[in-house]
Amino acid sequence: MLKVRNLRKVYGQGEVCVEALRGIDFDVKPGEFVSIMGPSGSGKSTLMNILGCLDKSTDGVYELDGHQIQDIPTNELAHIRNKKIGFVFQSFNLLPKLTALHNVELPLIYMGIEKEERIRRAEEALKKVGLEDRMMHKPNEMSGGQKQRVAVARALATNPAIILADEPTGNLDSHSTDEILKLFESLNEEGKTIIIVTHEDDVAHRTKRMLVFMDGQLVKDEEVKHEHHRSV
Repeated sequence: MLKVRNLRKVYGQGEVCVEALRGIDFDVKPGEFVSIMGPSGSGKSTLMNILGCLDKSTDGVYELDGHQIQDIPTNELAHIRNKKIGFVFQSFNLLPKLTALHNVELPLIYMGIEKEERIRRAEEALKKVGLEDRMMHKPNEMSGGQKQRVAVARALATNPAIILADEPTGNLDSHSTDEILKLFESLNEEGKTIIIVTHEDDVAHRTKRMLVFMDGQLVKDEEVKHEHHRSV
């Protein structure tokens, strides 16, 4: 599903160059639920951008669903990204003038899907996240937790191979955080592969596997033990 070998990312040149990633190795299998942890400056955002096909590594191999990403021309990356990856961001990234339904429909427009099919898929995704009664609401008529659920529905609409969530609970209160993590847990139980980038220990402990980064290196890769479900 996802294979990373000796991944390096260097910014700048000569004396001013910064090694953001220093030779990372790991795999993510289909159906895994993984958190990428680490303080700011640890390389997790750089890794997120590479995994999300928003950036390329300086060196090493990144394989996504059988595609060698570093060999794909930049103009074709967007196509792979739209097809293979569903993004969920900390700031929701919803368009304020559009209803929830239209926000979820957007990536399907980019994929050139017919209108009837788009609406069917968008409605289905919103039902999946429990927002069937909010389809015609705009973002300013929703709570933070509801907005993030719209964002999750938008990520699901394209039926991606992987959902990549970048600090998805960063702007949410503890109740909404719990709701969003429960949603991710149930999607994972249905077989979705989910990767969450977070600096919050509580969030990482709700996933099944934790990759911990420090100074551009993977320092820990461990299974998360779940004695019982804690509320965040």
